[in-house]
Amino acid sequence: MPTAEATARAQSEIPAELERDPVFVAHEGGKTAMVATKPLVDRDDLARLYTPGVAKVSSAIAADPHLADAYTARRNTVAVVSDGTAVLGLGDIGPLAALPVMEGKAVLFKQFAGVDAVPLCIETGSVDEIVDAVARLAPSFGGINLEDISAPRCFDIEERLGRRLGIPVFHDDQHGTAIVVLAGLLNAARVLSRDLSSMRMVISGAGAAGVAIAKLLIAVGVEDLIVCDSRGILCRGRVDLTGHKLKLARATNPRRVQGSLADALAGADVFVGVSGGVVPETDIATMALQGIIFALANPNPEVHPEVAGRYAGVVATGRSDYPNQINNVLAFPGIFRGALDSGAADITEPMKLAAAHAIADLVDIPTPSEIVPCVFDVRVAPAVAEAVARHV
Repeated sequence: MPTAEATARAQSEIPAELERDPVFVAHEGGKTAMVATKPLVDRDDLARLYTPGVAKVSSAIAADPHLADAYTARRNTVAVVSDGTAVLGLGDIGPLAALPVMEGKAVLFKQFAGVDAVPLCIETGSVDEIVDAVARLAPSFGGINLEDISAPRCFDIEERLGRRLGIPVFHDDQHGTAIVVLAGLLNAARVLSRDLSSMRMVISGAGAAGVAIAKLLIAVGVEDLIVCDSRGILCRGRVDLTGHKLKLARATNPRRVQGSLADALAGADVFVGVSGGVVPETDIATMALQGIIFALANPNPEVHPEVAGRYAGVVATGRSDYPNQINNVLAFPGIFRGALDSGAADITEPMKLAAAHAIADLVDIPTPSEIVPCVFDVRVAPAVAEAVARHV
């Protein structure tokens, strides 16, 4: 614990208006702490938990590394790694400013799935440097949750860590978002009595979330899918596309539509926004009636829910003050719980699809205002964990 002198010195530097703000009060002193799981009250405890007893355990693990899963906290511990270059709604704010977000993530891991998570905010660098830094720390952890790392570096970092480490590596901005979006779309289609695979879909945003959403939608059979970035529709005729955007252009847009987001929306059944900015109502009005609008930018959705409701049959946002919040917390705690408990070496596409269906199935009778379960539904993490474990 900090000394009284250190605490007083830190508090003396806090502006008075922050001390009165309930949000800052809730974060005071941080949101996580280390807690011992074994009692330490006498010499016998000390001898077992530390020297000399611990040497026996360390020697056994040296002889058989698999014993670390049974005799350390590693199997239930995840690193939440960020360099603060793409913090949701805030952008490139650096590792220190990202720390409150990663602490919050750790709280969610513990609260919803009993997983111990350690925030690791590191200085940004090249892909090589970040991969090497995380790999060197990996022996302490049973899994790696990558968070708020800018695209396109995030794709390479996740892929290379997945190949290098023998533990699950999961970039939540990609896959957590995609899983919950798919769960919501599955139930939105049920509300509208439509076949998801037959709908014309548009994704605004070709970054981490947009790429992962597109991949999952293709995996469930969606064929007419258009992805847009800030310059317009991804199509094979665009000469400025490289890397992941070029791959995405080749895998989507079968009608070879060109132009802007407005051109893509004309006649579309589904809009998924993961890019920010504002989509004019005049563009939304050209969509097919009684479709689906997921405007997920935070804190300001691409389409205001009231505007979206004039045209769509089902509307979702990323906010908690409107119905149908598409929140990653429905996915990542249970995914890691299932992966850790089953000893999975990675998190595969079948696991992600199974997680999406598990989330969707928890809503018995979907309605326009309820297509995903509440984030506080205690059934969610166990259901997702079970679904993931079945596909190891």
